[in-house]
Amino acid sequence: MSTHIYNPFSDFRFDNQTCFLSGQPLRSADEQIQVFPHWLMRRFDLEDKPFKLLDESIRTYKQLQLPCATVVAERIAELDRQVEQAFDSGYRVVKDLDSVLLFQWVAKLVYGVVFNEIQAGIRQQLLSGEAMNFSQVLAHKFKNLHLMLQSLIMPMQFDGATPFSVVVAHVDNPQDTFSYRDEINTLVYSLRMNDFGLIVCLQDNGTNNIYHGEYLEKVNEQVLHPIQFEELCARYFYSAYLFSRLPEYTILPTPDRVYVEPMPLADMSMRPMFDHWQIKTFGQVLENFWKPWGYSLFEIIKNPEHPMSFLLDDRGDFIPANTISLAKE
Repeated sequence: MSTHIYNPFSDFRFDNQTCFLSGQPLRSADEQIQVFPHWLMRRFDLEDKPFKLLDESIRTYKQLQLPCATVVAERIAELDRQVEQAFDSGYRVVKDLDSVLLFQWVAKLVYGVVFNEIQAGIRQQLLSGEAMNFSQVLAHKFKNLHLMLQSLIMPMQFDGATPFSVVVAHVDNPQDTFSYRDEINTLVYSLRMNDFGLIVCLQDNGTNNIYHGEYLEKVNEQVLHPIQFEELCARYFYSAYLFSRLPEYTILPTPDRVYVEPMPLADMSMRPMFDHWQIKTFGQVLENFWKPWGYSLFEIIKNPEHPMSFLLDDRGDFIPANTISLAKE
C-alpha cells in the first residue's frame, strides 16, 4: 500500500475529476460517493431534506457528494458497514469501538461538508469574478484533517497524544432521534441517535477531554437525559471555540507507514490554552442547544454565579436523568 501523502490545498484542487482523498485522476463522472452514507440517510429519511451551506445556498443531503476512486470508495464502504453495525447495536458496542475508527468516520463526514463548501465558494468566486479569499488558518486545519483521514487508505500511526477527542455517552433518546451538528471552523461534531450520543473534536490533541475532565468523570456510564447530553455538547462546542492553539504535527513518511506526532502545544506568549470562559457567551451557546426545550438566555443565566444546568447540581453532583422534570416538554 502506498504511503504517498496527497495535499489538495497545495494547488487548491477541488474538482470532480480527482479523487478527494487519494488525488488520483478519475475515469468517470460516476465515481462519486455520498458525504452522508446511504444507510444513515435512509434510516432517518434525510435524502431530500435541506442542508444549508455557509453561502446560504441550499442542497439536499443526497446532493452532498465527493469525487472518489473505486478503491477508496470500497474502503469507505467497509468503514460505513462497521459503523452502521455498531450504531444499530447501540451504546455498549459504540463505546467499545476503536476511537480511531470513530474519528475516521466523523472526519469523512466533516471533511465531505468542507469539500462541498469549498466547491460552492469556488463557483461563487467564478460568478463574481473576485479572487478566492480563503483563511490560511482554516486551510491549515483542513489540510491536517485531510492528511489524517488518509489513514483510511494508507498505514498511519499516531504517536504521542491522539490528535482528537472522542466522547461516547449513554443517552435515553426518544425513538427515531437524529440530531447532527458540526462546526467546521473549530472542527467539532456531535451526533445523537439510538441510545447514545457522540462528540468528536477532530483536531485538539485530546485537550477538550482534559478540559472537561470533571464532567466526564461524573457522567461516565450514567444514562443521560437528551437535555443533559445537549448541555455537554454545548460545553464542548464552546470550549472548541475558546481553544487558543493551532496544532502542528510532525509528519514522517516511511516506505511502510506514515508517522504522525502532535507537536507540543506550549506557547511562547504563555497565553492559556483556552481563553476565558464567559458565562453569558456560554449561555448563548446553551440556549441554541436547548432550543427543543425553549429555555431562554435570561432563564439560563438568571443567576450568573450558578447558571442553569441539568448535568450537575449546585454542589457539583451529577443529577440523575430520572429525576429531571422539564416544564417545557
